[in-house]
Amino acid sequence: MQPRLSICIATLNRGAFIGETLDSIVRQLRDNTEVVIVDGASKDNTAEIVGRYARSDPRVRYVRLPVNSGVDQDYDKAVDHARGEYCWLMTDDDLLKPGAVDRVLGALDGRAELVVVNTEVRTVDFRGALRDALIAKTQDVEYSPADADRLFIDTAHALSFIGCVVVLRRFWLSRDRVPYYGSLFIHVGVIFQGPTPRARLIREPLISIRYGNAMWTPRGFEIWMFKWPSLVWSFGSVSSSAKSCICAREPWRQLRKLWLYRSIGGYGRGEYQRYLAGAPMTWFMRLLSRGIANIPMIFANMVSSLYCGLFARHARMNIYDLSRSAHASFIARVVARSVGY
Repeated sequence: MQPRLSICIATLNRGAFIGETLDSIVRQLRDNTEVVIVDGASKDNTAEIVGRYARSDPRVRYVRLPVNSGVDQDYDKAVDHARGEYCWLMTDDDLLKPGAVDRVLGALDGRAELVVVNTEVRTVDFRGALRDALIAKTQDVEYSPADADRLFIDTAHALSFIGCVVVLRRFWLSRDRVPYYGSLFIHVGVIFQGPTPRARLIREPLISIRYGNAMWTPRGFEIWMFKWPSLVWSFGSVSSSAKSCICAREPWRQLRKLWLYRSIGGYGRGEYQRYLAGAPMTWFMRLLSRGIANIPMIFANMVSSLYCGLFARHARMNIYDLSRSAHASFIARVVARSVGY
């Protein structure tokens, strides 16, 4: 019998986390569900850990690749290996909340081509809450193909996290995926590259995100200043006004963003030379962007932390980033403790 739902995980060197993730999933599996784990040639003990689950439960399938081909291609391969009617693109270090699988199964009526799952965001040890929900809705929402802008505005921020995506497998396979290899957001490309799918949003958070643990965290400046905006602004299926609700076309021109990245250690002289030195800008903007790259990180961290402590205590994720920086100031740690981290 074809499974109704395949939970598809692409993983690489996550032996320290994937067992806890699989524990949160396997206990919820039904006869009409399966888990497909594609391992991009991990060099740690991932194979040993996942192998134990695969040997003890036939609904867990493990595919180990001989070489790593990147997270986008590995997710594409996971969907290719899946047997389910729908595929839930789950991460390898986050946790499903109790009842999540049954809630998703109840939303799969055969009409929706996409189900967007809401999530909560927690600290890396899951002890502190950073965001109660990535999408602020009081009820489930349905979207027709004519609602492309509304779907994009409501969900694109959350969809930057791949675990939000439950997609009809034949819809995924009908789209052009190869152009999005290397983008880090193949799922967003699949959804918005053309006419948008019939979609449903589940308003209650069903996943707990382990914030700050992503493999790509050290590349944050490149990803959020260049890769993500380039992808968002490439879609012809949504309007420019909808895209501008998600991010600026060139967010690196916003000095406050450069300052924040300097404060957490993500922007410096290397990033300036690699990404901004050859970019078109006024002499004044060049002077300021280069100047920010040279400001002592601990000073930038101290100023940003003081600002958040006095005026932006709601910016919990920024406060958490500032406190976890390798150059975190005393003020950053005090502010973080004052909001419960």
